[in-house]
Amino acid sequence: MKNGPKSITARYKKILENKAEEVRRSMSAQKAAQVVARLDVPSDEGDLSQQHHEEWIFLNRNTLDMKLLREVSDALLRIEQGDYGVCLGCEEPISEKRLDAVPWARYCVKCQEAVASRIASGEYEEDLQEASR
Repeated sequence: MKNGPKSITARYKKILENKAEEVRRSMSAQKAAQVVARLDVPSDEGDLSQQHHEEWIFLNRNTLDMKLLREVSDALLRIEQGDYGVCLGCEEPISEKRLDAVPWARYCVKCQEAVASRIASGEYEEDLQEASR
């Protein structure tokens, strides 16, 4: 929150740090479970199929956890830079209600809806490609 009260920013920083630790612990627990499950040698095609399905679930969940951890880390960086709580789209303050619900939010509700709409239509991918040039 640019020029916002330090106590509010400190509260969100603590929430974000706790969330990052929670995601890291979850990823470690998932990895440990995956290693233990991998030690079992599948005895037939059904077991092998089950094992492949569990690996697929693990990889997808791990991908989501990595994305969330990246978003939380980015929010912590915005706190350090003094830009936390400011919408990356319209540069207006993000409401506390939204930050309470999604402390790592990059956009206000209105801009987030616009981004979601562009993603659904495929325009967002084009925006990202142009921005990387």
